[in-house]
Amino acid sequence: VHVAESGGGLVQPGGSLRLSCAASGSIFSINAMGWYRQAPGKERGLVADITSGGTTNYADSVKGRFTISRDNAKNTVYLQMNSLKPEDTAVYYCNAQIMASAWLGADYWGQGTQVTVSS
Repeated sequence: VHVAESGGGLVQPGGSLRLSCAASGSIFSINAMGWYRQAPGKERGLVADITSGGTTNYADSVKGRFTISRDNAKNTVYLQMNSLKPEDTAVYYCNAQIMASAWLGADYWGQGTQVTVSS
């Protein structure tokens, strides 16, 4: 199983970016998928997650600015980030709770993608 993010980059304050994360390999099903971020000198923390049924959860710091969505047919989760602030600068990681069978599953992480918000 492989999880890979894409879509990071440099953006000015107030700008937008869209991150994508696709899971591939031997996948029976995927439960929750989510985005986490880690800024220099800080711990990794939840940005947003989404269940297979579409229930979403957001960190208070991104509510109203970020939107998480997923395409179950493509095993892909997205993070639309609007009104970006310098404090959103971090490495963003994708997490997926992947079932290889009906009774065997594990958490998988992507390699991370850098998001830098700066003028």
